[in-house]
Amino acid sequence: MTDYPDAPDPDQPDDEQQLGNDMAGNHPPPRPDAHAMPSQVLGVQIINWRTLPDNKAREAWEALRAWVEWFTVRYDIPLSTVPDCWYKHPALVEELSALHAAHTVSFDSRDTGLGPIGFHERLSLAVPRLTKAYAGGCARGHSTHTPRSWSSATDEQEWDAWTRTAHAHRDTPPGASPSKGARP
Repeated sequence: MTDYPDAPDPDQPDDEQQLGNDMAGNHPPPRPDAHAMPSQVLGVQIINWRTLPDNKAREAWEALRAWVEWFTVRYDIPLSTVPDCWYKHPALVEELSALHAAHTVSFDSRDTGLGPIGFHERLSLAVPRLTKAYAGGCARGHSTHTPRSWSSATDEQEWDAWTRTAHAHRDTPPGASPSKGARP
């Protein structure tokens, strides 16, 4: 064993050459087997609250709570946007969960470097949605949330009749073909 570094590989560019190649856009051709190799997906677990089983709920809620508490302090999000009872507001849960996933993947070590700015661009779009999702909805206390129901809202016979055609050309008279270039 020696204290000397390994000799450089003459077939590989040194750091300065590599930087010059990268800046000039000179990259080696892809390996023939490159498409056969598995890609590494950036590390984030998306929570689908609609299908989340009870046995995984506590872990999902704890992870989201820790992130929401950090996020609201770090970004100075006011109580009027994300109240302390955010978890009792389904639309806020969905928005915050989506932001949590976006933040996690945006700061993944395998990101190309655009993730952090991408997250902040998304955040600027999300803050108004967070405000709208809450809109002071619990100023007079909480009541049991009764979600909209579709159980008897759709006339099944009307639905069956409707779904038998594509309705792409609703404005075209029966028997006529839509003219070329016409918008459906």
